[in-house]
Amino acid sequence: MGDRVTDTSRRTGSGPGRLLVAVYGILALAATARGIYQVATKLDEAPVAYLLSLGAGLVYVVATVALATDRRRLAWWTVSIEMVGVLTVGVLSLVDVGDFPDETVWSAFGQGYGYVPLVLPFLGLVWLWRTGSRARTQDVPATSDDLG
Repeated sequence: MGDRVTDTSRRTGSGPGRLLVAVYGILALAATARGIYQVATKLDEAPVAYLLSLGAGLVYVVATVALATDRRRLAWWTVSIEMVGVLTVGVLSLVDVGDFPDETVWSAFGQGYGYVPLVLPFLGLVWLWRTGSRARTQDVPATSDDLG
């Protein structure tokens, strides 16, 4: 697990990252619970939509854990998958209504969740980039030109 950062000032789950982890956690709980309920009770009505809801919930769970525990590589992957998912499902749910007779977490770009699913991956990727670029800047050794 070489992708962890040891300096606490660069951790993804510290400072403003705590709020990001909290929002991810709330969305993970809401989306996973909704997906489990839909798959367990009415899968035959809209299988694509309900399986996507459950899948989205699981992506949020993994992203939450990755951000909270500073597993940067995993966080990059899950937040990127989330972004592709919400953009793809958002477009498809508006264009091909037949496959989405009921809403998913990512339908209409997360409209049912106040567009949080649309905004969250952008915030997550920016946070990962900011905390990572600070870490890279601090790890660069000084050269003779820097010393004076």
